[in-house]
Amino acid sequence: MTACAIEPAAANEENAENADGETPRTEYAIAENGQTPRTGNGETPRTEYAIAENGQTPRTGNGETPRPECVITVDGSYAARLAQDGGSWFPERWTLDGPEPYAVPLPGNQPEEPGTEVQPMGDGRVLIRRFADGRHTFSLLYPTGPTTGELPLGAVECPEEGALLRLLPPAPGGEKAYALAVGPRSSAVWLVAGGAFGPEHLAEIPGRCSGGVWLDRTGRMLALDREAGGRTKAVVVDLGRGGEVSPLLQIADGSDDRLLLADPDSGLLLISSDAPSPGRARLGWGVLGSTFPVRFPECLRVPDCAVTPFAIQPGQVLTPESCGVALRIDGPMGGWVGVWRPAARQVQHLPGPEGWLAGSGLWTEAGELLLPYATADAPCGVARWAAAPRSGALTGEAEGPGGTGTGDAGPEGPEGGGGTAAQSPEPGPPEPVVARPVPLQQAPLGNLVTK
Repeated sequence: MTACAIEPAAANEENAENADGETPRTEYAIAENGQTPRTGNGETPRTEYAIAENGQTPRTGNGETPRPECVITVDGSYAARLAQDGGSWFPERWTLDGPEPYAVPLPGNQPEEPGTEVQPMGDGRVLIRRFADGRHTFSLLYPTGPTTGELPLGAVECPEEGALLRLLPPAPGGEKAYALAVGPRSSAVWLVAGGAFGPEHLAEIPGRCSGGVWLDRTGRMLALDREAGGRTKAVVVDLGRGGEVSPLLQIADGSDDRLLLADPDSGLLLISSDAPSPGRARLGWGVLGSTFPVRFPECLRVPDCAVTPFAIQPGQVLTPESCGVALRIDGPMGGWVGVWRPAARQVQHLPGPEGWLAGSGLWTEAGELLLPYATADAPCGVARWAAAPRSGALTGEAEGPGGTGTGDAGPEGPEGGGGTAAQSPEPGPPEPVVARPVPLQQAPLGNLVTK
C-alpha cells in the first residue's frame, strides 16, 4: 500500500467565510511567465515541455503530462496561480465570471516555495498544498481585507522513499478537492478538501498511477493512467463504490494507452497511445461507450513539435465529433495554440496572446475559447476566441486591465468529416445518474489512422 498517514487539523468553518463579499466560486493555479513552478516533493518540474519526437505528447520524468500554468474551475468562475513579486512566490486568485477579470493576491506570512500547488474551489477560496519534512499540508486561503485568512485542513504524510503526492484536477461542482499519492507499488486517492474530518483516504489502486481525468459531472468516476506489468493503461476508479477499478483503454495488448482529456457531455476522449506506431505515442480520439475504435488523425502530428490537448468544448451532447478541442503546440521556435474538431481534416493554428499562461484555457458551450494571460500592462486578462458558425474561423479579442485585441485568426480549412470519423451514439433510453464506462476494447489497427 501507499505509505501515507493522515494528520487532521481543527477546522472552524465560520472562519472560512468569503470576507470580500463575493459569491463563492472556483479558481485556477497558474505560474508566472508561462513557467509552472517546480514541485517541492521531488517531482519532475511541471511546466517544462520537452519537445517530443515526431510530435508525440510530451511527458515529465514521472510519467505525467506537463501541467498547465493555470488551473481553472470546471464552471470557469475562478482561477488561481502562484504569482511572483520581486523573486517571492504567493498565491493569487482570479475571478473570471464578472464583467472584467480581476486578481486578488493571497500572500501568507512568508513567501511560498516554488513547488507549492494551489487550486480554486467553488466558493472562492483557494486550496493550497505545501510540502515540508515529508508532510503535505492542506489549507484554504481567503481574503480578509488587508490580510489573508487561512483555514488548516490537515496533512498527509508520505515517508516511504519514492512516494509522491499531487493535487488532481478540479472536481465538478467545486466543493471537493482530491489528491493522488503514488508509492512504489500502489497509488491512493485522497479527499483533501470538502470532507468532514480533514484528509480522507478513499481508494487504493495497485500499480503506479498518473494523470487524472473526471468522466462525469458528479465527481464520482475518475480515470487514471496505471502502470502495471511494464505497460500503462487508463483505468476508471469509481469513488462511489469504494474505489472499484475497471479498465477503460485496451487498444492493444502491448500498447501504452493514456487518457489526456474527456468531456462528460459528449463522451469525447483525447488519448495518447503507441498502438498505431509502437514506441511512438500518437494523439487519438474516441467516444466513451462507443463501439467504434479510437482514431489517430494524421493532422494531429505536427513535425518537430509537441502537441498537448488542454480544453474541450462542452455541451455537444450527441455530436462529439463537433466539439472544439484546444491544443498547446510547442516547437523549436516557440509555442502557440491549435484548434481542432474530430470532424475536421486539419488543425487551425492560432497565435497565443502575449503572456498566455500556457496550457490553460476553457471552452464555453457557445464555442468561445478563453485563454488567460498576464503581462506587465495587463496582470490579469483573458483573450477570447470566438468560433464563427459553420466555417470554424476564429476571431479574437482580449479583455482585462490594459488588455488589447489579439487580432483575427486565419481561416480554417474545410471541416468535412473524414470517412473514418466516429459516429455519434444513437439516442436511447435515459442512462443512470452515474453510468459505468464501457472500455474501448482492442480493435484492428488497419483503419485507425485518418488523414
